[in-house]
Amino acid sequence: MRTGNEPSTARSPLRMRLWLSLWGMVWALFGLVAFVATGRAGWAAACGVLLVITVTDLCVVVHRLRQGPHYQPGRDIPPYEPDRGGRGRYRR
Repeated sequence: MRTGNEPSTARSPLRMRLWLSLWGMVWALFGLVAFVATGRAGWAAACGVLLVITVTDLCVVVHRLRQGPHYQPGRDIPPYEPDRGGRGRYRR
């Protein structure tokens, strides 16, 4: 929801998520290889699951980065009226 007080230089955290995903992927892969080499199957499985999660996150981030910027209303568009706590369409 747009409140009207967003900074004009706001940036997406996707690039930070990209680097954190890469960092996590490297460490999960290192842990997987190290634990398989030492014969610790439980820890290797945990690192394998973590590796799958980081690769999935990396794919999502790359997909969203390739989508490009989305429409953002300019300064001439007034902010949305805040929810005053009234009974909305989907509230119970």
